[in-house]
Amino acid sequence: MHHSFKPNQNRATRSIGSHHWALGLLVLSLLPLTQAEALLEQALYCTKHSHYLNDSMTPDPQRYAPSRRVDMLHLQIDVTPDFEKRTVAGSTQWKFKPIADPLIQLELDAVGITVSAVEGSHAVAEWHQSETHLIILFAEEVGVDQEATLTIKHRAQPQKGLYFRTPDMGYKNCEAHLFTQGEPIEARHWYPCFDAPNEKFTSQITCHLPDGMIALSNGRLIKQIANEQTHLTAFTWLQDKPHVNYLVSLVAGPFVKIEDSYRDIPLTFWTLPSEQAQAAQSFRHTAQMMAFFEDEIGVPYPWDKYDQVCVNDFVAGGMENTSLTTLTDQTLFTVSTENLRSSQGLVAHELAHQWFGDLVTCKDWSHLWLNEGFATYYDALFEEHLHGKDAFAYQMHKNAVGFLDRHSDPTAIVDRGFNDPMEQFGYRAYPKGSWILHMLRSQLGPELYRRCIHTYLEKHAYGSVVTENLNAVIEELSGRSFDRFFDQYVYHGGHPDLSLQYQWDARTRLARISISQKQKVSDQVMLFEVPATIRFRCSGKDIDQVIHISKESEDFYFSLPSKPEQVRFDPNQTLLAKVSFQKPMELWLAQVENPLDMTGRLRAVHHFQDHPSDRVLEALNKRLQEDPFWGIRAESAAALKHIHSQEALDILIASREQPDARVRQAVDQAIAGFYHPKALEAAKQRLKDEGNPRIVSTALRAIADYHDPEIVALLGRYLEEPSYRNHIGESTIAAMRIQDNAVFIMPILERLMQKEDTFSTRGMGEALQTLGFLARHQEDKSMVLGFIAGKLNHPKQTIQVAAMRALANLQDPSAVAILSNWTHGDPQDQRYKAATTAIENLKKQLAPPQTLQTLREQVQDLEKHYQKLHKELQQLNQQWESIELPPSHSLSAESLVEETP
Repeated sequence: MHHSFKPNQNRATRSIGSHHWALGLLVLSLLPLTQAEALLEQALYCTKHSHYLNDSMTPDPQRYAPSRRVDMLHLQIDVTPDFEKRTVAGSTQWKFKPIADPLIQLELDAVGITVSAVEGSHAVAEWHQSETHLIILFAEEVGVDQEATLTIKHRAQPQKGLYFRTPDMGYKNCEAHLFTQGEPIEARHWYPCFDAPNEKFTSQITCHLPDGMIALSNGRLIKQIANEQTHLTAFTWLQDKPHVNYLVSLVAGPFVKIEDSYRDIPLTFWTLPSEQAQAAQSFRHTAQMMAFFEDEIGVPYPWDKYDQVCVNDFVAGGMENTSLTTLTDQTLFTVSTENLRSSQGLVAHELAHQWFGDLVTCKDWSHLWLNEGFATYYDALFEEHLHGKDAFAYQMHKNAVGFLDRHSDPTAIVDRGFNDPMEQFGYRAYPKGSWILHMLRSQLGPELYRRCIHTYLEKHAYGSVVTENLNAVIEELSGRSFDRFFDQYVYHGGHPDLSLQYQWDARTRLARISISQKQKVSDQVMLFEVPATIRFRCSGKDIDQVIHISKESEDFYFSLPSKPEQVRFDPNQTLLAKVSFQKPMELWLAQVENPLDMTGRLRAVHHFQDHPSDRVLEALNKRLQEDPFWGIRAESAAALKHIHSQEALDILIASREQPDARVRQAVDQAIAGFYHPKALEAAKQRLKDEGNPRIVSTALRAIADYHDPEIVALLGRYLEEPSYRNHIGESTIAAMRIQDNAVFIMPILERLMQKEDTFSTRGMGEALQTLGFLARHQEDKSMVLGFIAGKLNHPKQTIQVAAMRALANLQDPSAVAILSNWTHGDPQDQRYKAATTAIENLKKQLAPPQTLQTLREQVQDLEKHYQKLHKELQQLNQQWESIELPPSHSLSAESLVEETP
């Protein structure tokens, strides 16, 4: 297995060579005395205590798990939030013990936290804070395996890690709340901690809140005590099973609940009061999911309860804190959306994390796929349990597309070259990670795979894991080597890019399959060795042949009883690879008719979109009307859009009446891809008779490409159409932007001024940017400029950033000075980045075109040249006039120039 590990080059605090000291003393001798003394003292201190420093203090682009010099045993947090000031104050107590060496200094991650006191069971000699850490020096060493405690008093106004949502920030009255988000390394912004995934401990969280609020946290509620003097109630939660730091959670606010249970495990779904009516739709499958996961995984649910809570503008889709998952309120929906909206995937993903990520946790972020790949795959397995094998296969197909479409990225799943852990949260950890497990399950078989996963979890329960831990279990139980499998798919990047060609020899009754690997082989991407199945259907019977692909190009021959009616590669969809298969159209047309092969029909539909003919159109029409699986019907509509002929449009328009909303929307989206009077009429008709707000939004997008007074009137009406979360209104504004008509400036402006509270945060931001875009060509931009500039002081930072982008869209030179006020802060602040980018864009937009600028420069050069020439001519003329000549030879410089041919 190949790893591009790099040696650590920046461990200056670990060792200082004599030549470095000599150079250092030379530099110190040139500094003022006080500055030199300070630097020398700091260097001596770092050298003296270098073996106690945390690895995170030294810069290193390769990310590894930090050393555990102490075992963190228990965390106890006691805090009181101030919702008006958006601060949190209280204390954090850590219980710990040194592991291998006596401890004189302890270092905790702490960013933006003001510490006022540090006390402990062992005397604290001194403590101080850097920008990123709290460093505590003990008076005497704490012995190995000797338990100790530290209590730290602190306060913070967190910019990360703990988020407030209050009315003065633009959220609903009487629904002020807060939530935390620890992953990957945000907890350090609200309490001092060991903020890495390779340390586990138990925890107890106490939060003091005013009447009408409730605190939610990990584990079980052990105390709820009202204080008559402070009028605050203290909620205390105990998580008595070990977990990592990023899974510590606190959510507080006026939440209401609906309840259920699975066995003796309480299941609760919390929302804000204004969203309670939508809670049941998102919560409905939770108990069924838990039963399925316990049965499939073979390990009981490992925590005391399972709560889910929806919060406003969550920073992600969901977060799997132990026993308390935080969800975005965007997952809530109304029944009017039919089956276009569902929380099933999100809820299943986060619930699966309670085993994969919480019970066992990746040791460091390079092995994140052990968290996210498992959760993504078990979400798909529940889809199979609920909706059948075709639904599962379709979801895995989409997961594959989510990775294969990134074929230009050769980065491995296990990669240590990131600069920020968030870089790991992408298509390699999620969809590709899910496919690693799917291929393992396909090669091992479902039963042996279950045994492997069950053993892996039991062996590493409440511990940390790396990829090799999974491989070791699989090899132990299967007796097979999977080193190459993990090497090529996990420790190297890319995927097989296979080109296949089929030929039939009637004389010998041999089928030949030629296979070439087209991926660029390098140190990062291997030449793959993979098993694959070729399926031939001869006289109505399937014949499966297993092959082993290992070369850049190779031919495989198969003796068959008769000419095959169908030839399939990887018929069970068990190989993550990009596949191009050249075979006669008759085989594709037969494949698309196979009722038992959904993935075969899907691949045929995708093939048809690039090979249009009358027979292909007939086949796609039949799939669109009759296929038993909704995904094939939807994909057939997309293929017809891709073909983009009049016949394809006619088929789509004739197929608009679809009982499944997913197919109905797919047909409408396909029709919207045509610029045609029939397409416009179909969209208008949909607006008249459609009740599903999501499909209405699709129709609004469709009419946006057409310009006539009726469209303007329609969009003006739908701008004010009431809908859940203002979805239709915000979709209308998106359509108005496509129209690019200044007539919409005032309606949008008035809507924002009068009904801002109906907009989602994202919708508000998009509306501001649309407003700037539509007004960019107006002679008088002052009104729009003033309105957008006013949003730069909006209490929501997201709206501030959107306003900056809107000012760039407006293309008003005066906006540069306004935006410059935000370019003096923290370069990592999103507002700083947005303002800087907006100013750069404005300068580019307002600069004269390059061709015009070049012409101006050329004219200026000619003017300079003319002036120089004119001056020289004047001097020459003066010289001529100073010379006395006979009258017949009286000439001037000008006359000489004029007579020159």
